[in-house]
Amino acid sequence: MNEHRCDDEIKNKKITYTGPEMRCKKKNTFIQANEAEIKAVCGAGGKLQSGNLFKSNQPFPVITCDLLNPDTHPNCKYKGKKSTPYIVLACVEGLPVHYDKDDEAE
Repeated sequence: MNEHRCDDEIKNKKITYTGPEMRCKKKNTFIQANEAEIKAVCGAGGKLQSGNLFKSNQPFPVITCDLLNPDTHPNCKYKGKKSTPYIVLACVEGLPVHYDKDDEAE
């Protein structure tokens, strides 16, 4: 996956908002790490921020895909951007369940 493949990745994975309209999702973020590295953020690889939110101890390479057109799946068009932020994940029972945000500051 790279920043030029947002359209293909989102289309192939059928990533949309839920519901019968099949609206294009406004933003989707792909974390460029393996499953174990991402899961670790919910434990020793992260620090509790508040509630169930954990911030990674190290930055992760991510691809953020932002919607360019308000259309419906499969006609979604995205612009991708690479970055290497600290990530904040919502965790439940030690497992990541939601990508909350990027956090450039340590």
